[in-house]
Amino acid sequence: MKISQKEIKHIAKLAKLEIDENDIEKFTNQLTAILELVEKLNEVDTEGVEPTYNIHHSKNFFREDIIKPSLEREKALSNAEETTEGHFVLKI
Repeated sequence: MKISQKEIKHIAKLAKLEIDENDIEKFTNQLTAILELVEKLNEVDTEGVEPTYNIHHSKNFFREDIIKPSLEREKALSNAEETTEGHFVLKI
């Protein structure tokens, strides 16, 4: 499958990316190579192969909720750089 330069420009526009004209050919070749590799997956015989949803076959392990006393507010805030009215102050 070959992708065209027009399609590259369209994809860039949809993604709101500015692509330099000099890079259009490079991206066209790269995306074409990627699509050709993905297309090869269609050649693989998957007849009788069950889809893999989870390679670990693990299940959710739940524990019983046990109510315990939580950390005291003063102790929780003791290492905070700054607090106000019993809350952490975050500086962004």
